[in-house]
Amino acid sequence: MMMYYILLGAIALVSWLVSNKLKSKFKFYSKVHLRNGMSGAEIAEKMLADHGIRDVKVISTPGMLTDHYNPVNKTVNLSEGVYNQRNASAAAVAAHECGHAVQHATAYEWLTLRSKLVPVVSVTSGMSMWVVFGGLMLGAAAGVGLGYWVAVAGLIMMGLATLFSFITLPVEYDASNRALAWLKNKNMVSQEEYKGSEDALKWAARTYLVAAIGSLATLVYWAMQVLGGRD
Repeated sequence: MMMYYILLGAIALVSWLVSNKLKSKFKFYSKVHLRNGMSGAEIAEKMLADHGIRDVKVISTPGMLTDHYNPVNKTVNLSEGVYNQRNASAAAVAAHECGHAVQHATAYEWLTLRSKLVPVVSVTSGMSMWVVFGGLMLGAAAGVGLGYWVAVAGLIMMGLATLFSFITLPVEYDASNRALAWLKNKNMVSQEEYKGSEDALKWAARTYLVAAIGSLATLVYWAMQVLGGRD
């Protein structure tokens, strides 16, 4: 158990460091103003139009780094800062979220797969740890096979969340690649602005990578507790 807490602490520390770095990068590049004077909302609307997407709305959403694309109601949700600001950070985020809209419009396979997993993972991810704990307690208390199979069920739930986090990686990296390609090919940003947008999106992607590694490490640890205890 001590090893688990050490692992958990290490992952939390790395996650915190990457998150802080991401925030500092976005703050730094928010000072790199776009020469074209366009806001994040205008960047998003133009990227959608350039890809022939007419049924997606660009709206403002409260908070910081709360930007996301909602495939259900087809909206590009930009945080207030990104929606209104006219800088390299805003351009990067706005174009990235539109990258998801382009994925949706072109039926990008990884996004389709992730979307199918959302309903399942949203229910099981919060339960998985408790089910594993419950199974281990049942097994220890009763000394029968029931606890083992309950714990295995929890591992399967945990595995689905881990799978989801890894499927998210190509979805996020591809959206960033689409965003950067469009910004460059359409001459939306200068060379300096492009470098800022690229660096900001690179750090944003690393947050998903850390989350995926953390999820896998947690799954492996508890799998060892359950399956090792079986032996």
